Amino acid sequence: MRPGELDELRELVAEGCRVLAARQLAPGILGHISFRIDESRMLIRCRGPQERGLLHTTPEDIRLVGFTGEPGAAGELDGGYTVPYELPLHSRILTRRPDVTSVVHAHPHNVVAADLAGLPILPIVGAYDIPGAVLAHGGVPVFPRAALIHNTALGDDVADSLDDRPVVLMRGHGLTSTGASVQEAVLRAISVDVIASLSLSIVSAGGTLVPIGAADLADLPNLGAGLNLGAAWRHEVSRLGTQP
Repeated sequence: MRPGELDELRELVAEGCRVLAARQLAPGILGHISFRIDESRMLIRCRGPQERGLLHTTPEDIRLVGFTGEPGAAGELDGGYTVPYELPLHSRILTRRPDVTSVVHAHPHNVVAADLAGLPILPIVGAYDIPGAVLAHGGVPVFPRAALIHNTALGDDVADSLDDRPVVLMRGHGLTSTGASVQEAVLRAISVDVIASLSLSIVSAGGTLVPIGAADLADLPNLGAGLNLGAAWRHEVSRLGTQP
């Protein structure tokens, strides 16, 4: 790792936490993002003695820890910082999914409500959100328990439900999304939340959720990472300046 890279990654994870909060996916003090550093360590949002919630996350809140919760380097948990109770949610997915670099766990109100109402995440939109449509078409599984994922067994259960998909809903709890970067994992969570919100609105208006047709799905081009990740992420970060 080049000099200064770890500090840049702390800032990125902190930024991701603020984006989640600004999008109301983690509006309070619950939720966290991790980033794989190597086969046994991750950066993850920890809770300090002056906890104020995800919207106020700073790089200082992002600590390097081992997959079992020990400091990842000298001093990393100094100052009263503690790892999330749900660290096993991150560690088990990162262990079992070598393709995943970042894990997001959030508590979006609309996602929880839609799932409890029995509404699956379907590709009901097309060009409105192309990455979201593709994600939904592949299926969004549901972990059927509302438990706090505080041990390895539960972490493995969530990883089983996630399988090879990018996002898993967690009944009565929230969602967990994954990606090859913090940006991808957060943007996937946002897409699922948008579809959940639209689904609730459609059903509330007396409509029925109807997936887009195969022809429309086939005509959705991949607009590339420059737009889907780069421009999309710059937009999310720019929105932070408008938050109270």
